[in-house]
Amino acid sequence: TAAPYRDFELSVDFRITEGANSGIKYRVAPDGSGVGLEYQLLDDARHPDAKRGRDGNRTLGSLYDLIPARNLSDPDSPGKRINPPGEWNRAVILSRGHHVEHWLNGFKVVEYERGSSAFRALVAQSKYAKWPSFGERAEGPILLQDHGDRVDFRSIKIRELKGTNR
Repeated sequence: TAAPYRDFELSVDFRITEGANSGIKYRVAPDGSGVGLEYQLLDDARHPDAKRGRDGNRTLGSLYDLIPARNLSDPDSPGKRINPPGEWNRAVILSRGHHVEHWLNGFKVVEYERGSSAFRALVAQSKYAKWPSFGERAEGPILLQDHGDRVDFRSIKIRELKGTNR
């Protein structure tokens, strides 16, 4: 986006190809580095990054390199509901204040509080440890990441949440 966003709900349909890697980044640093919080888009079965990181924190729907995606909406069935490569999936990012949620195909898969001691501990163990205050920026642009793999996007909608400013 050209403008920064603070509190928002972003929804997007995405379709990955076999072996694809991409992402949706938000609260991106204004320095042009592309560093920001990332909703991971990945073919978990075929891309090697799915096995890197810790405990699946680089798989589809995860907060990249920080929090693995799992079905929080149905704890008795923790597996993610993923449509295979070539079929459409829906990602939703809900960000209000310090609270952030990732949703995949109607199921909450990640929930966290930016700036909390738990969040900062995860950052300290990640590749983002070298960026001071990573993920704690009050606002920033949103970007669709290009890793050179074919990923299609459609129905991209962003809604600023009431009572907040850009």
